[in-house]
Amino acid sequence: MSAISTIDELVRGSRERAVWVKVGRVFDGADVIRDAYVQFDAKTILYVGARGPAAGEQVLVLEEYTVLPCLIEAHAHLFLDGAPVNSEQREGYLKQSSEWMLARARQRWQKILQFGVGAVRDAGDKLGVGLALAAEGNQFAGKLREVPYIDSPGAAIHHRGRYGAFMGRPVEEYDSPAACVAGRVAEGADRIKLLVSGIINFKEGKVTAPPQMTIEEVKAFVQAAKSHGRQTFAHASGTDGVENSIEGGVNTVEHGFFVTREQLGKMRDRGIAWVPTFAPVQLQIDRAAELKWDEVVVGHLKKIIAGHQEMLRLGQEMGVQILAGSDAGSCGVPHAAGLIDEMVHMERAGMPAAGVLKSATGASADVLGFPEPIGRVAVGYRSRMIFTSHDPLKSVADLRKAKTVIFDGQTHHSIGDENTEGL
Repeated sequence: MSAISTIDELVRGSRERAVWVKVGRVFDGADVIRDAYVQFDAKTILYVGARGPAAGEQVLVLEEYTVLPCLIEAHAHLFLDGAPVNSEQREGYLKQSSEWMLARARQRWQKILQFGVGAVRDAGDKLGVGLALAAEGNQFAGKLREVPYIDSPGAAIHHRGRYGAFMGRPVEEYDSPAACVAGRVAEGADRIKLLVSGIINFKEGKVTAPPQMTIEEVKAFVQAAKSHGRQTFAHASGTDGVENSIEGGVNTVEHGFFVTREQLGKMRDRGIAWVPTFAPVQLQIDRAAELKWDEVVVGHLKKIIAGHQEMLRLGQEMGVQILAGSDAGSCGVPHAAGLIDEMVHMERAGMPAAGVLKSATGASADVLGFPEPIGRVAVGYRSRMIFTSHDPLKSVADLRKAKTVIFDGQTHHSIGDENTEGL
């Protein structure tokens, strides 16, 4: 047997037998292991630790490398291209057929893997694109995958005439919240997405509309979802919208702009995770000229981001479970690349790099409860890892640089400068 000298050779070998690699650092999804050996085959990680293989077994030595799990995108809209900011282009996209959108979404998978994203929690669309992608992925259950893992809630749930018609269908189509949830489950929903509030009014610098769901309504949806074994996640911004989501008992609060210290404490105590989604709002600042925002609006946006950064730091200190989700598909937030941008925003807000990495790996795996063992470099988990000669434990921005992604016996190489066309 010839010596293994490259990651590609290592991965090819893993399709036939268990292989060994030694690296400088393993981030296992929660903690750092220095000078670690990893043994794996194409499907499963078999060993992680300080003990090397028996004498005579080959080991690929990559002393300067860091290994970490493939990333989990906790909030993305796969039916939408996120990269464009041109309003006419985006409006034209929304006029396309669901078949066109589905074909477009399928084309993203290889590039998404190149960026190191191995799983996506879709955040809803009314056209069934996410459900179709999830169903296609299910054919790989228990097998070696060719695409990232995905699950979807199908159409988000909102009230007729309120925010969300582009990605959801109204509860008024049914006689009750319970019937609505049962309908979504029958359509194949893996989770239930609730649009509890509207969105931020950038011109006013706040959420100006009252929540569209009361606490009692949210409770009814949550209870119905639990009866079907489904989690609930709530689009909620504005203090009142966040409050209704928390008191309603959802599993995760999405966005959460204008969350308060008291609400963070309740989220921690009740085990409700937070997906802060800096990226779509920060984009409004970074590309304000293209979006034609004036100085007043930019001032509002900067104040919103500063407050969100403060709450993220506080939430992390308080022990709130924080998950990384970019809201990819939103204006100017491309899939996969947007998740790494989101992680950089979280680090800039004051969250340590290791904590940010955990939010996109082990924490998401723990909270979201995927049926496949993913999100960790640990015995029994799937062989889905990022190998990089850079050090994302110093700064997650290093994930933008060259890396190799190992995914179920295949390698996906990134040169660190991928364009976001089609994402």
